[in-house]
Amino acid sequence: MRDLRILREGQEWAEQEAIHLLRCMTIQESLRQWAILQAAFEPHLLATQALFAEERRQALAELQARLRRLAEWQARHGDALPCDPDPTTAAG
Repeated sequence: MRDLRILREGQEWAEQEAIHLLRCMTIQESLRQWAILQAAFEPHLLATQALFAEERRQALAELQARLRRLAEWQARHGDALPCDPDPTTAAG
């Protein structure tokens, strides 16, 4: 039972650390990571293209809308979103 608790605590820490790292990532870093993932999964994406084409179009439209909102926010506020060094204080 103790081992399970330790495992859960470790998993929670890893999830919080991942959230923190993602929130601190710049747009350029995010796009670089996306490009790396795209290259790694390209063969699988091509093989399943016909099966998931509509879902992928919808996901792309959502991504474009989010990027547009981010650009609008940046145009109004200037700077990028601040990075909170403590992920436990971040709004969920």
